[in-house]
Amino acid sequence: MYNLVKKILFRYDPEQAHYKVMRWLAKTYNVGIGKKYLESNYSFHHPSLERTVFGLKFKNPVGLAAGFDKDAMFIDELSCLGFGFIEIGTLTPKPQDGNEKPRLFRFPEDAAIINRMGFNNQGVDAAVERLKKRKTNIIIGGNIGKNKQTPNENAIDDYAYCFKKLFDVVDYFVVNVSSPNTPNLRALQEKEPLQALLMHLQNLNLSYPKPKPILLKIAPDLNESQLDDVIDIVQTVRLSGIVATNTTIDREGLTADKKMIADTGAGGVSGKPLKQRSTEIIKYIHQKSEGKIPMIAVGGIFNGDDAREKLEAGASLVQVYTGFIYQGPAIAKNICKAILNT
Repeated sequence: MYNLVKKILFRYDPEQAHYKVMRWLAKTYNVGIGKKYLESNYSFHHPSLERTVFGLKFKNPVGLAAGFDKDAMFIDELSCLGFGFIEIGTLTPKPQDGNEKPRLFRFPEDAAIINRMGFNNQGVDAAVERLKKRKTNIIIGGNIGKNKQTPNENAIDDYAYCFKKLFDVVDYFVVNVSSPNTPNLRALQEKEPLQALLMHLQNLNLSYPKPKPILLKIAPDLNESQLDDVIDIVQTVRLSGIVATNTTIDREGLTADKKMIADTGAGGVSGKPLKQRSTEIIKYIHQKSEGKIPMIAVGGIFNGDDAREKLEAGASLVQVYTGFIYQGPAIAKNICKAILNT
């Protein structure tokens, strides 16, 4: 059924298609037995799927990655689709439009997407107000970043602002310094600025009576030396974990027409071409840290086999984004069933 729907949706611009789907989901959820219909068709529960990671109890290990519901507009609706957790954002202190359109491109032959969204969001304050009104108790991660116009030397202020605003309405935090779509953002992944940023946020976190887990989201384009720095910083600052990985600027994994790829311009690749590199990084961090750093895996997860690969490499949880777009609303349910039958 979804293959037919996908053919129709893929005729539209990707951003237009996204909001068409989300409006349909919201209407279904709010009409009559719509909520029960969604849950009965797309959720799967079993005690063996429960995971306790960085002090939080997840009903299953399959989450929705940041970027899909940036502004926390559809938390209740998406919670009916079988996810164990939802990560919102990336959120910034001030609302921003992001990069110019078009900025989202499908490559079906590669089961991939290229995006250069640029942290488009309505600002952290708007998301906070929505989260205060949500009905579901699904675990929520808050992915935080800086505004495009904020210079890197003032980035700490942006991250701290978002952290304080979200503290009472999310369950864990993800610090995003790895998006390729905000100018100079990835410079914050260098050892000195990264340690300063994370230490500041951790000290802020520890000022609360009940601190919350803070994770770092990293790029797949880091080399081994940079990964070693990340491991050292995460352990020194005592972060709760790592999200591996963000999108890649490497286009080598794409088999689509080279001119078509070039015509899309800048942006990060997600989906199947990212799968192997994401797994390699998870395995490397797991081995180097002797399994002491919990990880959320994201990158090329489309089915149960993909999820198992990440878990066996050392991840504790997985997230989907591009796989959700290509596989449809039953993806979490299908992966959960596959994991249970392992």
